Amino acid sequence: MSGRLPDSDDSGLMRWMRSEVGKINKEIVAERKPLSQLLGEDMPFSKTKSGNEHLFDKGILNVFEEGLPEELHGRIRLPILFFLDHRVEDSCFLNDENAVKALQIMGEISRSRSLNEGKLWVGKSIAYSIMRKYPTAIQIVMG
Repeated sequence: MSGRLPDSDDSGLMRWMRSEVGKINKEIVAERKPLSQLLGEDMPFSKTKSGNEHLFDKGILNVFEEGLPEELHGRIRLPILFFLDHRVEDSCFLNDENAVKALQIMGEISRSRSLNEGKLWVGKSIAYSIMRKYPTAIQIVMG
């Protein structure tokens, strides 16, 4: 599932929309770092796809440090990415098992939920609520 429409459905509008989504996604972090690495940095940041710096709030990193077991500090990579799929109106998904586990431990997602075919779907309102709570540690990728 690439998220792209078949070529037969490719209109000028759809090409323009993909172009705009690409511009928005340029501010997504290019290489996510483990929490343990970010905690050791004086000014924790990662480079975005556009080459800009995405700065992490140390207070938010400390919340993750205190809320997560130490064994997860080296496995959870930040920012956590939620993916939007233009074909699904009201939900988005996580595709990172460690992110799911971390958000479950932090009480943001029910522990009874699990990945299905490599994805955990959640309502967009839940994802945006989590992003508001941990703004520099969560990003939403448009698809």
